[in-house]
Amino acid sequence: MALIALAADKGAPGVTTAAVALGAVWPRPVLVAECDQAGGDLVYRLPAATEDGGSTMLNPSRGLLSLAATARRGLRPEQIAEHCQRLVGGLDVLVGLTNAEQAQGMTWLWGPLGRAFAGLSPVDVLADCGRLGAETPLLDLIREADMVVLLCRATLEQVAHLRERVNALAKKLPGGPPIGIVVLADPRDFRGTVAEVDRIVASSALPATVLGGFALDPKGAEMLRGRWGGRLDRSLLIRSAREVAAGLVDRLADQPRGPRPAERPAAGQSPWPPGVPRPDEREPLTRRHDAAQVRERGR
Repeated sequence: MALIALAADKGAPGVTTAAVALGAVWPRPVLVAECDQAGGDLVYRLPAATEDGGSTMLNPSRGLLSLAATARRGLRPEQIAEHCQRLVGGLDVLVGLTNAEQAQGMTWLWGPLGRAFAGLSPVDVLADCGRLGAETPLLDLIREADMVVLLCRATLEQVAHLRERVNALAKKLPGGPPIGIVVLADPRDFRGTVAEVDRIVASSALPATVLGGFALDPKGAEMLRGRWGGRLDRSLLIRSAREVAAGLVDRLADQPRGPRPAERPAAGQSPWPPGVPRPDEREPLTRRHDAAQVRERGR
């Protein structure tokens, strides 16, 4: 269905955390894919689910690296699920590269991968693209996206970098996906901060739209990793993620660019990619987090 490319400019503030938080509350079937050329972080952050209901470490060799090894002769959407792993709680992820050196020999992959993501019906893909530098090969993937979402802290230097990145993307991708901005905002003045960045974007006539904000919530981010007690679903991070997710889904439904229809499956083939859960198959955040705490205490 839809491909949403999540990225940032200098510093890549919280892109992976934002992708996982959005995936956890996304109202449609979803896959979180690590496409950061600098290397992925999920294998160090979150546990994989086992068939017996337990947990283990994510396998760094199963993901983007193993997918690339099979995609030399072409990449089809249905191949992706074979390289995904499921987190405790039911969220599927495509684990990224382990280091930046691996990305140097995989510049050919991003375009075909973007087209495969866009055709992964009926699953949305949240692609964590990390930091976007000049002339990044990830432009080939982003060109296939239904929307680009740039994260930005509400500081003078971050907003200045944001303006440059938006203008650069618009020039490099004429007629490409719409660009949205999500502000990482202090909860003490959340609405005011988002509104101020919106005013700057509007006054600068940037070809982008402020979509809302993520609460700067360090405790919520640690809870998302299972490292802090409390009700994750009540955290400011998750509450703000729900607002952003709902707004994104509404925009994707309205915009002419997508979601693009997928090819009709062959006779006898299931239209649902194996290994990707429907929304009702994902555990509620509270249940997932409580289970993680019980396992941690039992060690």
